[in-house]
Amino acid sequence: MTGTADETTYEPDPQRWKALTVCLTAGFMTLLDVSIVNVALPSIRAGLGASDGELQWIVSGYALSFGLVLVAAGRLGDMRGRRTLFVVGVVVFTVSSMLAGIAPNPTWLVLARLLQGVGGGIINPQVSGLIQQLFRGQERGRAFGRLGTVIGISTAIGPVLGGALIAVFGVDVGWRWIFFVNVPVGALAIVLAYRYLPPSRRPTASGDRDLDPVGVLALGAGVVAILWPLVSGEAWRATDAIWIAAGLVILGGFAWWERRYLARGRAPMVDVSLFRLASYTAGATLALVYFTGFTGIFFVLTLYFQNGLGYSPLLAGVAITSFALGSAAAALIGGRLVHRFGRSLVVAGLVLFIIGILVTDTVIDRHGAASDLGWWTALPLLLAGLGSGLVISPNQTLTLAQVPIQRAGAAGGVLQTGQRLGTAAGIAAIGSLYFAGLRTTGDPAIAVSHGLRACAAITGLALLIGVTDLVRGARNNRAALQGRGGQ
Repeated sequence: MTGTADETTYEPDPQRWKALTVCLTAGFMTLLDVSIVNVALPSIRAGLGASDGELQWIVSGYALSFGLVLVAAGRLGDMRGRRTLFVVGVVVFTVSSMLAGIAPNPTWLVLARLLQGVGGGIINPQVSGLIQQLFRGQERGRAFGRLGTVIGISTAIGPVLGGALIAVFGVDVGWRWIFFVNVPVGALAIVLAYRYLPPSRRPTASGDRDLDPVGVLALGAGVVAILWPLVSGEAWRATDAIWIAAGLVILGGFAWWERRYLARGRAPMVDVSLFRLASYTAGATLALVYFTGFTGIFFVLTLYFQNGLGYSPLLAGVAITSFALGSAAAALIGGRLVHRFGRSLVVAGLVLFIIGILVTDTVIDRHGAASDLGWWTALPLLLAGLGSGLVISPNQTLTLAQVPIQRAGAAGGVLQTGQRLGTAAGIAAIGSLYFAGLRTTGDPAIAVSHGLRACAAITGLALLIGVTDLVRGARNNRAALQGRGGQ
């Protein structure tokens, strides 16, 4: 892997590992809130009298606002300083968590969740940008490995923690504590951020003060147009295709504007020249496709364990904990090995993930009605989790490896926006297959099988992208060796 030009001037920050802990703590809160609310929806319905549409927006509104602000927040962090934006994001997230916890009605809770998503979207690109800023070489791989652990655990452990809080505090108020627990953690993160994160710099060059408002609006409109039909919770309609097509057209216009803006000597929100880096383009595309398949498994398995087998929210969460454990362990290992094995490590992870999901599908097909199914699926889900841990953090390390530090926040924002788009699309598509199978057969085991096979098929596309990039890298290496040999 090649480094950027600033490698020679790099001086390690003695507080960098403590700073990373602060960043990952805040990042864990925001990613946890993607999934932890799912198991609390029945309690929220009973406590606030929420309708189906309001429940959907309590979940999807967070994803919508989260994805909407990622790139702009990353760009502002690059310009105004990542610590400043990090603290702003934590303040927004903490205050909105308190507002969500005291919500007197569903509308209040939906609005609080939208604000929570804004806070989460501000925080996360600062985390990846700070990792780029504070770490180099193998240390950066280890840091991204820890980030991958946080992503894997937060995604899978959310239902467990949500179910546990409801079990401890009761059905009536337990759902409120899902939000209240963020308040002391957020307050501590703010204090520690000022102590351990490197101070924000003042803008020096004119490009550092260039906000690119047209780019901000165009990207926001494109992301909303694509996410809207995916998070609305309604059955698929013809107008949804129009929304998505319009979003793609707007994003195409955004790319044109950014190139034009750069050609005029201005600093665009997203430097589209980043996509000339093969490592960035391949990694960002792979992440988009992988998250489309990856996150859907928790949605369908949680539904199946609760609705199909009658598991409590806590037991349903525990049943998929082995995935989280495998993902956490492999992400740490992958962060240490990525500099040695590169893209081949990601490819191996994708293969393990697909095998684990297909074996899980086979187990459910044979033992789907068994009350102890959670034990039967523990081992294959562990295997899938190990594979996932070898995908997420190594891919992020490889994707951002050649990105200039001054563009790290925006580049990380683009990468995470793709992940959020993939998450929304995957849950919508895989969830639709699950419910369609349930309607046509009446058998939850067949319905969850449809969802799991779709997860495996989509991940197969990510595997194809990874193999293609691996082959391209091997060809480039051979060409470079031949070129040196001819000199």
